[in-house]
Amino acid sequence: MTAKKGLGKTVLGWFVVDEDNDAAPEPSADQTAHELIAKYAEDAPSPPAPSPAERATAPAAPALTGDLPRAEGGVVDFPAVYRAAEITLEEQQRVEKAVALLGTLPAEAPREIKKRIVEASLAAFGIPVDQIIEAGAQQIQALEAYTQHGERDTQSLLGESTTRIEQLSAEIAAVRALMEQQVGEQRKLALTCNAEKLRVQQVLEFFGQEAIARVVEQSPKLIAPR
Repeated sequence: MTAKKGLGKTVLGWFVVDEDNDAAPEPSADQTAHELIAKYAEDAPSPPAPSPAERATAPAAPALTGDLPRAEGGVVDFPAVYRAAEITLEEQQRVEKAVALLGTLPAEAPREIKKRIVEASLAAFGIPVDQIIEAGAQQIQALEAYTQHGERDTQSLLGESTTRIEQLSAEIAAVRALMEQQVGEQRKLALTCNAEKLRVQQVLEFFGQEAIARVVEQSPKLIAPR
């Protein structure tokens, strides 16, 4: 296991990386909405209950307080997430200062030289390295908690939506059955009425078409065909 992989054991939410320092693969962009829904909605087997020792040592995501920002189109209000994790503005600024310093380093410089440059610069600003590490780890943990919160919301919505879809599907099936029943009843009605019309029609045909036309024209009770 590389040192960077080992970081996943020290900071909750740390990305797992491979030997080439690539982030762990995320869900494919080619996945359809149906595939993603199936991924979230599938009934996964319940994991075994953790032992008391495991419960005592298992890392817990930090609590997020207040109204969490809603992600729209992948855009997240990170300062609001950090505030929800009670990470102060000063702590956030420490990390931002380090990020800015890293962006100014020459790409060809050895890592140890870069580290010395950054540490010297931070010392000039009066920012201890340990405070930056602490603040950065807090941010990663807050983002992990925010991601988990989103997962729970997604699971809840999919569960409610699946139940609603099942209810609507049952209603649709019932309506279709009613429609089919009505069509069947109408077909039987038409056949029965046609049989009765034929029974009566033989009487009219016996007197002839001219007599029928004359009576229809003179009677206020009958409607002449147009």
